[in-house]
Amino acid sequence: MKHYETVFILNPVLSEVQVKETVSKFEDFLTSKGSKMVSKEDWGLKKLAYEIQHKKSGFYHLFEFQASPEVLIQFETEFRRDERVMRFLTVALDKHAISWAERRREKLKSKA
Repeated sequence: MKHYETVFILNPVLSEVQVKETVSKFEDFLTSKGSKMVSKEDWGLKKLAYEIQHKKSGFYHLFEFQASPEVLIQFETEFRRDERVMRFLTVALDKHAISWAERRREKLKSKA
């Protein structure tokens, strides 16, 4: 299994309940396929650098997980099918990016 990180932006017109449902839908999808969630973060409502679908803001979320490439293809297909998702980006993490992500998580824990 490879290590991945996905950032996705949800439509800003969604209610808090709808945002939580959407995030849990994608998390449940990964875990049901045998993937391991490393971490997830809710970055909240942020202003976009440019308009997407005539929207100027969106709910940002980050998933860090371990999955097989076959599961990743299915996962991204789910993003494309869901109209609540405005954009998403998945990157494979190498050993340097993984260590940087671990340090970043530790830093966030110490602030909280």
